[in-house]
Amino acid sequence: MKEGIHPNYKKTTIKCVCGNEIETGSIEENITVEICNACHPFFTGNQKILDSEGRVERFKKRYETK
Repeated sequence: MKEGIHPNYKKTTIKCVCGNEIETGSIEENITVEICNACHPFFTGNQKILDSEGRVERFKKRYETK
């Protein structure tokens, strides 16, 4: 391998806005993300349905099993 062409690989911390911190290795320092596996709805199982016009309730009412 050639000398001096590769970036410096160092330990860094990835911080999420929810407060979760993950230690890993990267060429960048102190990475900040908006969403991680601790706060993402897919991993937590909590899903928010934003329905201001009542479409979800209307759908459930229309196609409810009888």
